[in-house]
Amino acid sequence: MSIDPGAQPSASEAVFRPVRSGNAFEETLARLLQAVRLGIVPPGEALPSERDLAGRLGVSRDVLREAIRSLTDAGYLESRRGRYGGTFVRTDLADAAPPAAVRPPGELDDVLGLRSVLEEGAVAAAARRTLTAEERDALWSRLLETSASGPVDYRRTDSRLHLAIGELAGIPSLLPLLADVRDRANALLDEIPLIEPNLSHSNAQHERIVLAVLRGDAEAAQRSMREHLDGTAALLRAFLD
Repeated sequence: MSIDPGAQPSASEAVFRPVRSGNAFEETLARLLQAVRLGIVPPGEALPSERDLAGRLGVSRDVLREAIRSLTDAGYLESRRGRYGGTFVRTDLADAAPPAAVRPPGELDDVLGLRSVLEEGAVAAAARRTLTAEERDALWSRLLETSASGPVDYRRTDSRLHLAIGELAGIPSLLPLLADVRDRANALLDEIPLIEPNLSHSNAQHERIVLAVLRGDAEAAQRSMREHLDGTAALLRAFLD
């Protein structure tokens, strides 16, 4: 896959980056699962081709196939044969087997603190950039997608919106950090009920954040993001502390 050095990095590139650790299978599986959870490959859509994905992750096809097989067995992926075949994210993800969640001591404080630093910085950086018409349209589309989502899809579309803001920051090394902390935050959010009135509140906050970015108002964007993250933090602390 050829990347234009002048182009902004994408969340897909951040997640499907080369595996660096010695645990190639475990990290490959984690990257694929992260792409599913964060909605980088949405339900019903196909993963990149095996050849492309192995190249981007820097792993052998055998390792990739084993990771895909494991996630298929767990209910996250499915294989389709034929002309339009490939490996697809299942549309019934609610039935997928959740990974065993063991929360380390201090995980909540660590995730909330790191997320605040990264996302407030990212949205301010995005607001300071001169965005192209294409970037502005893409951000607005992500906002509309999230606003139209119901409880089943909300976590995925919410993640896509936050990562889209991260992409607009124009800082390539920031995106993997944002993707990782978002995945950790989602794991915590999965432990608490999805409260529908909170979705409406969250959508209103999202709109204020996006409008501030589009106006180029970094201070307002950062303030609105802080308010948004503080609301999520309050819910998590109420249920998990």
